[in-house]
Amino acid sequence: MQTLSETKLPEIRTELPGPRAKEILEKDQRYISPSYTRSYPLVMKRGNGAMIEDVDGNIFLDFNAGVAVAATGHGNPEIAEVIARQAREFTHICGADYYYPHITDLAEKLNDVTPGSHLKKAHYGNSGAEAIEGAIKAALYSTRRSKLIAFQGAFHGRTLGALSLTASRAAQRRGFGPQALDVTHVPYANPLRCPLDRRAGESPGKRVARYIEESLFKTTVPAGDCAAIVVEAVQGEGGYVVPSPDFLPELRRICDENGIVLIVDEVQSGMGRTGKMWAVEHTGVVPDIMCMAKALAGGLPLGVTLARAELMKWPVGAHASTFGGNPVAIAASLKTFELIENGLIDNAAVLGAYILDRLRELKQKHSCVVDVRGLGLMIGLEIAKDRETLEPWPELREEIVVDCFNHGLVLLGAGESAVRLSPPLMIEREQADFAINTIDQAIQRCFR
Repeated sequence: MQTLSETKLPEIRTELPGPRAKEILEKDQRYISPSYTRSYPLVMKRGNGAMIEDVDGNIFLDFNAGVAVAATGHGNPEIAEVIARQAREFTHICGADYYYPHITDLAEKLNDVTPGSHLKKAHYGNSGAEAIEGAIKAALYSTRRSKLIAFQGAFHGRTLGALSLTASRAAQRRGFGPQALDVTHVPYANPLRCPLDRRAGESPGKRVARYIEESLFKTTVPAGDCAAIVVEAVQGEGGYVVPSPDFLPELRRICDENGIVLIVDEVQSGMGRTGKMWAVEHTGVVPDIMCMAKALAGGLPLGVTLARAELMKWPVGAHASTFGGNPVAIAASLKTFELIENGLIDNAAVLGAYILDRLRELKQKHSCVVDVRGLGLMIGLEIAKDRETLEPWPELREEIVVDCFNHGLVLLGAGESAVRLSPPLMIEREQADFAINTIDQAIQRCFR
């Protein structure tokens, strides 16, 4: 029997869930908020690279990476070492009240590795939602405007401000009252499903831009009242949707022509996930504000709002965070950048292209697979009832995800009926093949 560090492929040793997992599930049901979304009973004990061992000794291949957080793999020894080293120095003093070199070191690094040669200033938080909140506040304060534009299918967080922007699932909003912010949602430039009327030769990106300019600006959101357009470079929770190539350039043009701030959410798509450091780099667009978190700190909580310097000309006390910019998290972040730049980003590009090619073969094989899309190792597999109507099939998607878990592959759904693949960036070809073969077999077993 191989140990976790010795194996690169799954080994299921008990029924799922196993006896120890069942005990923990019972406690969870008693003590933990029922609002959490769990598709299957994975109870993790430890991880190594792309492999996870549960509390009963079952070993899984992780193709979700804690929702794109564990980009450098589980239990990465280099990240663990810098965490331990910094923890021995000090774990907290509050960057909102005191100075320490870590916060400026990472801010300087972010200036170097993000699009645009202009000076950018950083505000630290603890999550993607906090990064979004900071971006919203910077846009509202700097423009003195009150309205925002976001997109259907978007996920930007669950705090009340971020929730005003989020529009991926009704359950995320139900029961929480009216929006905290004045947000209007428009369709995303989804090449598979774009509900806007199409003119001859018009791409989804052009259709969305036309809708904003010819409809929204003339009715409910006057351009002069709009503070920001907030957009994911690739939609995450909305289904791992890669927009048409002209979409972000069109938004950039609209913002430039109307004095609107362009906020790009790279919380899930950043840190090498798409084969470039940031997904927006695939388009050549330079955002005014970028939001980042998830993989930013090697698994530790850290969020950053990074804005053009002139957009952060707010006074002392206007915005701050007690734990944001934690020195241990920043140490992990700097090491994460080093690892990503030294090979992981290239691996994401190469293996991502390989996986996409193989998944396209599955599309030819299974009629329920109606779309394969992605950049790097941010890949979506769309499941639908019919290739003509594209009617979503969430029930089948869930069956496929659970079946994969039962056979050792950890996946999650995204959007209404997509399977998402977001493995650690250090996966190997053998692991990619196992994942694709397992998905193929799961579809055969579940698709009736």
